[in-house]
Amino acid sequence: MPHAALSTLLLLSLATATVADCPSSTWVQFQGSCYTFLQVTINVETIEDVRNQCIGHGADMISIHNEEENAFILDTLKKQWKGPDDLLLGMFYDTDDATFKWFDNSNMTFDKWADQDGEDLVDTCGFLYTKTGEWKKGNCEISSVEGTLCKASNNHILVSTLVIASTVMLTVLGAIIWFLYKRNVCSGFTVFSSAPQSPCRDDCALVVADDEYDVQLD
Repeated sequence: MPHAALSTLLLLSLATATVADCPSSTWVQFQGSCYTFLQVTINVETIEDVRNQCIGHGADMISIHNEEENAFILDTLKKQWKGPDDLLLGMFYDTDDATFKWFDNSNMTFDKWADQDGEDLVDTCGFLYTKTGEWKKGNCEISSVEGTLCKASNNHILVSTLVIASTVMLTVLGAIIWFLYKRNVCSGFTVFSSAPQSPCRDDCALVVADDEYDVQLD
């Protein structure tokens, strides 16, 4: 048993040392990030209702940082998107410094606005016009959306993978420690008591039998 458990730990360590892929085949990978389309009707009171749909999948609303990413999204939308022509982007207008910002806290290094800034941008959201790839400004007060595009970086996915793998590794390690402890008790060697230990206690019989079976197989 310890040999098999140690092999499992080694395989898990090797697996988590590599860069995590996208969570499933419904995600699309590009430039170190993963994208998925949630084509469901979302009742909206605030844009946070849309954002929570992405957060529930371990991601955030879409942010776009260069022309290549914008073109990739547009091309992918043409193949998969069955919603309206305007797709809500994961940005908001910060009235404190009068600039648009991404919800995922990434830097606003690129834009593709088709229209100029207006005088009053309070409650203004950004939309990707799926026919041209240009961005448009619109009112955030919408009653529903027919879906959204979510994005997760590979680093975020890797952290989630490491958490799961660490939990499994600790469970396996705990099983090894428990197995070794029970085998020592059955052999009459324990640091917890100076009294003689019976090698044939009922709760040890199964461990001894398993150990002998492993030896025979070797």
